[in-house]
Amino acid sequence: MPPEVPPTPVSALTIAGSDSGGGAGIQADLRTFAAHGVHGLSAIAALTAQHTRGVTAVHVPPVEFLRAQVDACFDDFQVGAVKLGMLANARVIHAVADALEAHAPRYLVLDPVMVATSGARLLEEEALEAMRARLVPRADLLTPNIPEAELLAGMRIGDAADAARALDRLRGMGCRAVLLKGGHLDEGDVVVDRYADDAGVATFRHPRLDLEGHGTGCTLAAAVAANLCRGLAMPAAAEAAIAYVGRALRQGIRPGRGTVLVLDHFGAAPR
Repeated sequence: MPPEVPPTPVSALTIAGSDSGGGAGIQADLRTFAAHGVHGLSAIAALTAQHTRGVTAVHVPPVEFLRAQVDACFDDFQVGAVKLGMLANARVIHAVADALEAHAPRYLVLDPVMVATSGARLLEEEALEAMRARLVPRADLLTPNIPEAELLAGMRIGDAADAARALDRLRGMGCRAVLLKGGHLDEGDVVVDRYADDAGVATFRHPRLDLEGHGTGCTLAAAVAANLCRGLAMPAAAEAAIAYVGRALRQGIRPGRGTVLVLDHFGAAPR
């Protein structure tokens, strides 16, 4: 008898930027997928020359090549969830949106990478508008940090009441759920991440760690996508992803000369 063919596993696809230093972007996403036992696919939307001390150069491949990467993934794999990260300009955003409309993935997790750790804005106004119009309404989960939420929602977020209003405003832009990361908001010795969907609002509180991590936002969104591929419902996928990032940060390493930690993905893997 012929050998039994194993079932086709569900894969997670990241469409994001490559980090030559290995701490964030595509590299962090693929490690996160692997740590969760999920096969990882990638479509590189930008290439960065960077390390633990900063970014020295960025190259954006032609959007036709980006579309070819996305099409190749959907042509051959069972894609359970797509995670979006760094999308450098409006042309890239429109190309990704067109591809998603053509392939209609089951889940879309959008990490709206718009503000660098230094506070510098990464997206021009045209690209921000394209993200609002083409990607946010399609997202099953939007995962902004506070500065990104301020840009998307067009409001200042200075306290818990502002964060609650921002959740409502972001949900009103069409996404199915929002996970507003609270690391940039001063709420004492805790970090409060706020989740909202049609069923209501949940808060996830965890101790504020005196650590600076590289790739935490990328990893969080990728972990949500991986958990969705594993069959978790969205709120549970978000909660598990937050816990995973916390473990990976506490066990992080410093492989470069910079002070930031690179996350320990496999040491933090769910058991």
